[in-house]
Amino acid sequence: MALIDSSVPGSFCWMELATTDQNAAKAFYGSLLGWIATDFPMGPGQFYSMFKLEDRDVAAGYTMMKDEQALGIPPHWNLYIAVENADAAATRAAELGGKVLAPAFDVMDAGRMAVIQDPTGAIFQVWQPARSIGIHISNVPGAFCWADLNTPDPGAASAFYSGLLGWKFELGEHDTSGYLHIRNGASFIGGVPAAEQRDPNAPPHWMLYFQVADCDASTAKAIALGARTYLPPMTLEGVGRFSVIADPQGAAFSLFTPA
Repeated sequence: MALIDSSVPGSFCWMELATTDQNAAKAFYGSLLGWIATDFPMGPGQFYSMFKLEDRDVAAGYTMMKDEQALGIPPHWNLYIAVENADAAATRAAELGGKVLAPAFDVMDAGRMAVIQDPTGAIFQVWQPARSIGIHISNVPGAFCWADLNTPDPGAASAFYSGLLGWKFELGEHDTSGYLHIRNGASFIGGVPAAEQRDPNAPPHWMLYFQVADCDASTAKAIALGARTYLPPMTLEGVGRFSVIADPQGAAFSLFTPA
């Protein structure tokens, strides 16, 4: 288990669900991952759901705006990366060939953020913490544990994120698949599957992994709760067992049980 009480630049610091049915999503993730939701008003008829696990912040969710839905944007998970300065990160991202979709702005007194699209098309958020550092728990059943960048151009993506965040991209010592491991400082935090390992019909995206005690049992439970399976449970020798599913509203994510 990792209890998180400070922000580490370059780390994945927040997971945020954009959905079309917030109440249904709260019920789904509460049943599947044990999350407890607390709602905070955002405006007329709107609220932000903070999810807790073991009384620690683990994720959040909100209902997508009508204009987002009108553009055909599907329900999805947003992934936030901690930075020391959101304005500087957005400027640097643009210099490196990324697109700044939303310039840095304050989120009340919680922190400052920007929305960025990398040069290969994947979207993410950068977060400069103030009152909120983001998640306070990881790598325990029910919590975030890993993220994969699915991109058709791992080389271009590696150059971008290395220049922006200082990440290192490394091949596994005995792994011949071409999978790149992302290292932030001394910690391995995610990876980049080789281009031939990704679905060519899926747009570039970040895939979030949530740890569970039993991948097969949790996948079956998710299906019973209305989820759709994209990849049934499979084993990565010496690593663990994982599946790829979408919640009842369509937001895709992975379940993972370490070896």
